[in-house]
Amino acid sequence: MLGIHTYKERNMFGAENFICYLVSKYGKHPVYTDGGTWFNEACNVVGLNHYLNSSIDKYMVKRIS
Repeated sequence: MLGIHTYKERNMFGAENFICYLVSKYGKHPVYTDGGTWFNEACNVVGLNHYLNSSIDKYMVKRIS
């Protein structure tokens, strides 16, 4: 996991901002999320592959955050 962040608003602009920050720091990597529609749009803009986490993965991320 390269990063985790929570936002008050759920939209593509916040997701794109966060993804761009991670790309500038770590380079381009696949993005795994919980299925928020705005992440797929943001990944398309940035040019990254977007995948959905399984239920187990979601549980583990919520557990450590």
